[in-house]
Amino acid sequence: MSFLALAFAGFAGFGGFGSLGSLPLLVIMFVAMYLLLIVPNQRKQKQWQSMLAQLKPGDKVTTNGGMRGTVVNVKDDVLVIRTQPDGVKFEIVRSAIAAVTAEEESKS
Repeated sequence: MSFLALAFAGFAGFGGFGSLGSLPLLVIMFVAMYLLLIVPNQRKQKQWQSMLAQLKPGDKVTTNGGMRGTVVNVKDDVLVIRTQPDGVKFEIVRSAIAAVTAEEESKS
């Protein structure tokens, strides 16, 4: 007998496919998947959105494309960022910001 056949035979001893014996196991699997995958992603999304809401002129940011610069102006959904060393200014949507650079990193 193969492993799969043995697994089905053992599963059938616990109530089989037609009964409610497998329902609690299925519910536990869905709860575990929710807690392991969805909840941490929601927390990360909330942190990112609060970081974007707190952006202000003078913050040093890194974009999703890897460009680094300083926020010069904050409009509704658009940020004006100045890059170094040439001081080039460009507009970028707020959602393209990956991270706010920590002040300790900019001093060293």
